[in-house]
Amino acid sequence: MLDLDDTIAAIATAIGAAGLAVVRVSGSSALAIADAVFEGGRLSQAPGGTLHHGWAVWPEATEASGADGPPAAGGPASAAPVGPAQAIRVRLDEVVAAVFRAPRSYTRQDVVELSCHGGAFSAGRVLAALLAAGARPARPGEFTLRAFLNGRLDLVQAEAVADLIHAETEGAHALALAQLRGELSRRLATISEALRDAVAEVEARVDFAEDVGGVEVPGHVLDRIAGAGSALAVLLEGAAYGRALREGVRVALVGRPNVGKSSLFNALVGERRAIVTPHAGTTRDLVSEAIEVAGVRVTLADTAGLREGGDPAEREGVARAHAALEESAVVLWVVDASVPLDAEDRRIARRLADRRVILALNKCDLPRVVEVRALEDAPGGRPFVAVATSAVRGDGITELRSALGQLLAGPGGFAGVVANPRHAEALERAREALGRARTVAGDGAPGEIVSLELHEALQAIGEVTGETVDEDLLERIFSRFCIGK
Repeated sequence: MLDLDDTIAAIATAIGAAGLAVVRVSGSSALAIADAVFEGGRLSQAPGGTLHHGWAVWPEATEASGADGPPAAGGPASAAPVGPAQAIRVRLDEVVAAVFRAPRSYTRQDVVELSCHGGAFSAGRVLAALLAAGARPARPGEFTLRAFLNGRLDLVQAEAVADLIHAETEGAHALALAQLRGELSRRLATISEALRDAVAEVEARVDFAEDVGGVEVPGHVLDRIAGAGSALAVLLEGAAYGRALREGVRVALVGRPNVGKSSLFNALVGERRAIVTPHAGTTRDLVSEAIEVAGVRVTLADTAGLREGGDPAEREGVARAHAALEESAVVLWVVDASVPLDAEDRRIARRLADRRVILALNKCDLPRVVEVRALEDAPGGRPFVAVATSAVRGDGITELRSALGQLLAGPGGFAGVVANPRHAEALERAREALGRARTVAGDGAPGEIVSLELHEALQAIGEVTGETVDEDLLERIFSRFCIGK
């Protein structure tokens, strides 16, 4: 996994019909291998940062390459051999070659990118030629892994590359860009530097106790440890928001039958996705649709009306509604404000007692008989964020989206936001280690004990930035990347 000596190649663009496709090769032999498949000049003699027009050709058969022949229409191994004595080499596609010389490249190795016509076949032929010339197929994420191992990116930035590729909302994209720029990395570097200073002083006092008057941890070092712990706590406060930006959130619309959940769902989505009829119990299965709210990908789930009894199909729908409620980060509770509350409403209020809830007082186009106070006074009730809506007229839809956005909102800006669950878990371990260090230091424990806790905190932070990561973890992280990145 960590071999940097060989040369790798892969298609770097998505497979499918497109104007262009890019085939990337990186490694110590990248320029020589590219020369073997490029007709239009010697790329090995070209300066870095230059473009060259030419043709991708099948490499001449040599002992090193073992090239037998180019891929043809029937597949990569179905063509007649091409020997070195032939004057004209088989042209595979018209290309533009971009040359990047180490260390001024994505991987900090020599890199050549061949831009050919889009589509799976053209790119596949060019890749097959590079492999025949001596490259090996790149594993998932191996180009970015090399960028990390060669010091171009730290691990936070490397993982941000994958997040940037998979971002589906403006917020997720902005967060990934902030981490790729190194904003979280710089904050963690500041914390780590303060902890290294604290470790150095604690260990110096242990080694030279007679000279400094004891092994106790001085107050200014305790303050430094406390400051680092506070900085980690601030980062972790935004972890839930960061994860919502990165992964999206689920929001279930719940309520008793015939309160207008499906109509409200359609209004929020902006199209008729859920079936709406005047008859209670129409919705039997979950209907889901994704929208973007405050930069967060929100998957709305229209659910069956919550009530006791019903036929077997409706009971199954209610069971799925309860499951969707459990999986949702936020619940949109829809209440028909035009009729008095009943036992089902009160039962739902108890069910939602420990959830993050937005209350939609629906059907406000009709005379209103239900007030928020009545719901807050119901068993299990509490203060609600409430919005008066009419799915029929479209009243309150903008306000409802705004309320949802405020509930999902984060600390403001993306600098230092922790979005990756792996990062959050490691930084929580670091914060806990610093808490233990302060406790034992305050109890007068020897500096060796304090130093152990500080080293544990540094180890955990290093797992995030990549300073203390092992090969198994790297393989798990980069195996989730796409091939070619």
